[in-house]
Amino acid sequence: MIFVTVGTQLPFDRLIRAIDQWASLNPQEEIFAQIGRTEFIPEHIEWERTISTDQFRSKLEQCQIVVAHAGMGTIISAAELGKSVVVLPRRADLGEHRNDHQLATVDRLKHLSGLDVADDCERLKQLLNENQDSAKNGSLEHSPDLYVSDKLISRVRMFAGLEAS
Repeated sequence: MIFVTVGTQLPFDRLIRAIDQWASLNPQEEIFAQIGRTEFIPEHIEWERTISTDQFRSKLEQCQIVVAHAGMGTIISAAELGKSVVVLPRRADLGEHRNDHQLATVDRLKHLSGLDVADDCERLKQLLNENQDSAKNGSLEHSPDLYVSDKLISRVRMFAGLEAS
């Protein structure tokens, strides 16, 4: 299964539209998306606007690939479970965010194996095809490079207000 998440704060039509287009050409793929406030309504994937923290964790545990915006919470949660991650950063020039901190995030993390960064929707689809081929061949590996220590995860969660100190 592919789990797609856009976070809870801002819409991300570009990502959901690209995933829906890819899904129309790959109907055999099970895809679930948390689409948030996105205006585009997908036709070829299962989706919900919001999901609970428990549902989010369950989808992360079930999936082989996570596709997301470049939010640190999502990247860290996926890394914690050793999942392959494909990110499409939100861009301020497209009105998807207030600034380009997500571009800065992926620039800092793009060297990690297990984390693929798409600069645009065509690259996102290409990465999905590559991951799909790897999964079929049994060579989709969850990289130790994407490992994050429990201590770092705890501190980031406390900083983000997701965990009590």
